[in-house]
Amino acid sequence: MNETEQHERLQALRAEMKRENLAALLVPRADEFQGEYVAASSERLAHVSGFKGSAGFAAIGREKAALFVDGRYTIQVRGEALPAFWEYRHLLDEPLEGWTKANLQPGDRIGFDPNLHTPPQIRQIETALAGQKLVLVPTGRNLVDAVWTNRPAEPKAPVALYPEEFAGSSAKEKLKRVARELQEKRLDALVISAPDNLAWVFNIRGGDVAMLPVAFGYAILMADGTGSLFMAPDKLKGEARDAILAIGGIDIHDAPDLPKALAGLGPKRVRIDRATGSIAIAKALEAAGASVDAGPDPISLMKAVKSPTELNGMRAAHKRDALAVTRFLHWFENTPPESLTEWTAAEKLEEFRRVGNLYRDLSFSTISAFGGNAAQAHYHASENSAAQLQADGIYLVDSGAQYLDGTTDITRVTVTGKATDEMRRRYTQVLKGHIAVSRARFPAGVTGAQIDTLARQFLWASGTDFDHGTGHGVGCYLSVHEGPQSISKRGTETALEAGMVVSNEPGYYKEGAFGIRIENLLIVRELDPQPPGAERRTLGFETLTFVPYERRLIDPSLLDAGERAFVDEYHAQVRDMLEGELDDGARGYLHRATAPLTA
Repeated sequence: MNETEQHERLQALRAEMKRENLAALLVPRADEFQGEYVAASSERLAHVSGFKGSAGFAAIGREKAALFVDGRYTIQVRGEALPAFWEYRHLLDEPLEGWTKANLQPGDRIGFDPNLHTPPQIRQIETALAGQKLVLVPTGRNLVDAVWTNRPAEPKAPVALYPEEFAGSSAKEKLKRVARELQEKRLDALVISAPDNLAWVFNIRGGDVAMLPVAFGYAILMADGTGSLFMAPDKLKGEARDAILAIGGIDIHDAPDLPKALAGLGPKRVRIDRATGSIAIAKALEAAGASVDAGPDPISLMKAVKSPTELNGMRAAHKRDALAVTRFLHWFENTPPESLTEWTAAEKLEEFRRVGNLYRDLSFSTISAFGGNAAQAHYHASENSAAQLQADGIYLVDSGAQYLDGTTDITRVTVTGKATDEMRRRYTQVLKGHIAVSRARFPAGVTGAQIDTLARQFLWASGTDFDHGTGHGVGCYLSVHEGPQSISKRGTETALEAGMVVSNEPGYYKEGAFGIRIENLLIVRELDPQPPGAERRTLGFETLTFVPYERRLIDPSLLDAGERAFVDEYHAQVRDMLEGELDDGARGYLHRATAPLTA
């Protein structure tokens, strides 16, 4: 976006704000479903500001505006949003209340779209601004949409059934589980507002956004096992529609019929998902006389604890993915770096994946980053902006795929030319934290926040850290970033349970120089046998990802005997799993990459 376009867009939006008597407007990156992946028609923050990150929000005043992002995007936002129009603020270190205090007066009105915010989000803002006597005002229309010329149409990709051979259980069985959960919690109804929960419980998949196979819609499920699905009829038809109706007790309606159905739920006790249920949904229920119970959608936890069928599918998908990534690393080793850009390298990796059985799409936009770009944790290169690789430096690739039987996510770092001592030291510190998480043993009830410290301890000891979580949940042919579990400083109240899948991805980032991240996916599992004399049920991790680490960046002298043994054992597993399906060249690379470490 050039300066003229930016000026015109902000001026048009400020004109709409003036009509609504607003001193400021909040523009989140989120859509109506609070998803990380949004349709082109919902990229409002990018349209207004040029910032294309997956999280953040804008506060736009009469004269000044600011973008609030977390540590993943503090570098990226400066390269995408023009500084003449935007202040850049860290979401945690420089929160909204500082900007409003500097730019607004008591009594000023701040507008927000109630379809794009949840009640907890607005309560948090109200609490933070309580002393400033500002008024938060829900708008009756989206002001960005009002000035967005040539806004893309809302998606209407067709819905497909997800076969039970991959899902592990029928939609009818899943709906019965939900009904039992509602009865146990003395709830009358549940409003499903998370598209991946909708996909999981009805065993359907869609294509409304790239890289996430979901269809946008809502559902209301009753404690007696009946319910209604709200989705555009252009998307849900044929075999998929017939299968849902065959479940029994489920009606299908067009998406705009949801408000009328919500109005009919009073005076029932209705659970809305506190993570994705919008203020608009909550207000519609309150107006109908319903009792709104904002809490976790129980489907989120059911979905997070994978069935044996799903876990077997994930294992099979990860083996195919490991073959693709290993072939790519062999190709990369034999390709002059100066002949590559970040874009062409990422395209080649996708090419290796596309030939794999059951491949459907990437699971997110590949982070292909060389040198200083790799220091941006969520850097994304376009075909036109991609940097050329050089003879000496670190190349980081964070990528994943959607296979019909599972979702993958892996980060590997390699080096062109000669690695410096600093690179090897930092890579090995990150690896030590990665190993510590992989080897963790913990009693049932432990949360990811308690595990997170294990990943950071060696970086902390050297006076540094990384500005993102250590791990996130991963779906099965669903979202690559799935809750409610995580491994993070901020953490969640959700304990890690056997059957969950989480990532393990500590990192180190030196601005302007290089970035390092090592990521495998792990299954939470119950130890068998349990530790001798165990007094509590003990859990650990099973590794899903089997691709060599970068031996040229490992300093064995910084690893203790147990860590060296872990790397050698892991590499032996990688070799045994993959060598029989690689050609001679890639097999030779694999043997070199997985050779035992020497202290």
